Amino acid sequence: MIEIRDLHKSFTLWNQGGAVIPVMAGAHLTVAPGECVALVGASGAGKSTLMRMIYGNYLAQSGSIRVGGLDVARAEPRQILALRREVLGYVSQFLRVVPRVPTVDVVAEPLLALGADPADARARAQALLARLAIPERLWALSPTTFSGGEQQRVNIARGFVHPYPALLLDEPTASLDAANRDTVLRLIEEAKARGAAIVGIFHDEAARDRVADRVVDVTGFTPQRGAR
Repeated sequence: MIEIRDLHKSFTLWNQGGAVIPVMAGAHLTVAPGECVALVGASGAGKSTLMRMIYGNYLAQSGSIRVGGLDVARAEPRQILALRREVLGYVSQFLRVVPRVPTVDVVAEPLLALGADPADARARAQALLARLAIPERLWALSPTTFSGGEQQRVNIARGFVHPYPALLLDEPTASLDAANRDTVLRLIEEAKARGAAIVGIFHDEAARDRVADRVVDVTGFTPQRGAR
């Protein structure tokens, strides 16, 4: 479902004389349907960079990133947008939404974008919000006013509302209490059971041990620093 071959990435610091910082060289990774692969490595090793490349936020210098048959490294913007709507979900650490949009509509938006019946989409959103312990009195409010933990749970609900065939998860259990942590891990297990291919960053080792089928150390993808 996700297949990365000979991936290279570097950043050019134009405000520092054009210095080139290599961050990825010859990366290879495959993730099968129903498999969860956890990325590990020291801070700065390239975990988040790799996730953003899979999602199409960062361009690759060379190599391929195939998600559901589409090579993200060479795809046109409209193809990447379609991939994000239909195939590839991303639960980041931060919730970014338009102010004043009700929480239930924020969560339902991925389904609405696919043309789902609004009533059905909102019912699915409400079920997830309830499961993640977001009080019903908050569903009509904008999540921009919520606490950090509440925003994180809204972000998780939004990421799981559509049965994406592939998912990227960036610290999905960070800062959650035990009950909500268990709920999120159950959602991940259910996504795996229906065949979703998942790439995740889990600093919570117990959570990683519970849901990850394999652990990949991205340090092996990182070239010697200081190249010009």
